[in-house]
Amino acid sequence: MTPDSSPPPSSSPSGSSSRRQPLLVAGVGLVALLAGVALIGRGGAEETASEASLAAANQQPKQGSSSQGGLPGPAGPTVPGQQAKAPRFDATICWRDLERFNEGVTIQNFREWAAPLLGSRDGLVRDFLKERLAEVIGNNPAHALEVLEWSRDAQGKSFGVYLMAVRDSEAVHQPQVAARLMDMGLDDSLPAERRAGLLSALDTQKRLAPAALDKLTTFANDPVSGEAGWAAARTIARVMKREFKQNANIAPYMDKLLTIGAQSPDEQIRYLGQMMPMHAAPLLDAAETERFAQILVGEGNEDGRDAAAHNLSLSVDKAKVLDLFMKTFETEQSVCVKWALFRFSARTAGKRALPVMANMAALDPRFQPIYQEFEQIYASGTLDFVRLFNSLPNQDPFNCLDRHE
Repeated sequence: MTPDSSPPPSSSPSGSSSRRQPLLVAGVGLVALLAGVALIGRGGAEETASEASLAAANQQPKQGSSSQGGLPGPAGPTVPGQQAKAPRFDATICWRDLERFNEGVTIQNFREWAAPLLGSRDGLVRDFLKERLAEVIGNNPAHALEVLEWSRDAQGKSFGVYLMAVRDSEAVHQPQVAARLMDMGLDDSLPAERRAGLLSALDTQKRLAPAALDKLTTFANDPVSGEAGWAAARTIARVMKREFKQNANIAPYMDKLLTIGAQSPDEQIRYLGQMMPMHAAPLLDAAETERFAQILVGEGNEDGRDAAAHNLSLSVDKAKVLDLFMKTFETEQSVCVKWALFRFSARTAGKRALPVMANMAALDPRFQPIYQEFEQIYASGTLDFVRLFNSLPNQDPFNCLDRHE
């Protein structure tokens, strides 16, 4: 066995005790996993003779390897003249193996040591492996690139462990790692769900360069991008939200989301481009106001028109938006979109929107009692839109909000 695949020798009792405290949570999960492994196949009854033989054969330690949890290590002692029996897991053995794994695992031996655990049904075990691998990767781009290569043909749950470890590592911010994630996410030889995961992992980036934004936008607008195209649009929005919190210029992100919201042939992806700016809530300039206005009057999906009304309520041109809302209300057929136009008029201009809202209520009598409620709340001195909306006796009078808010 090579040095890379051999675990470190057992530590002294005093050293072992000092290292156990940080591993408590992961240790409990691993104990539960290995205890469960010992019981698999019983079905609530005693094993048959053939089942017992098979279990013993499968758990028989290989030469030069430890049998606890599938980790490498020296074989246990045997009594002369007797065949070695398969070991039974207990908390002490499991805990010792966890310590050895944690202290001795490297990028070179991770896959070999973790292989018996990567198929675990215990989420705590997979979380431990993911977090430990992220630490092993650290800020080393070569390590991150190697793990991404593992993910190409990873089986079962191991793909998620590898990918999330890269996503959570410091190295994910290295340019070559981000570029590889992009290239793999756009590689049509990979399954769609894996491409979606790879593109989603880019949402940890501190910013997206113009070239990356162009690639993600073009891909999201591809008619066959599917789930991966949806992930590409969401990644743009998530990085934009982070940039917005840092008071950075988010105009390039807004431009790409509006392009997706207007051009994607996939309704779900298009809606994502239309509604995601709500989560950053930026003030719209004149050009952005005009683009959302086109969505409001031209989008076939009523959820998209609702999202456009929401975003337009933060336009710098309040008079233009109120006029647009009034004209759109006259021809709109969906009561849910009308409800959005009505309430977001108040968000747009506050108490000054009451004349417009009164005209809306005159056109559609269903809004008369709601208008009176808005009028009374404003008269009580409440001006903040959030407080006003929370003061309404019924915030969802037409059963619309449960769909997307």
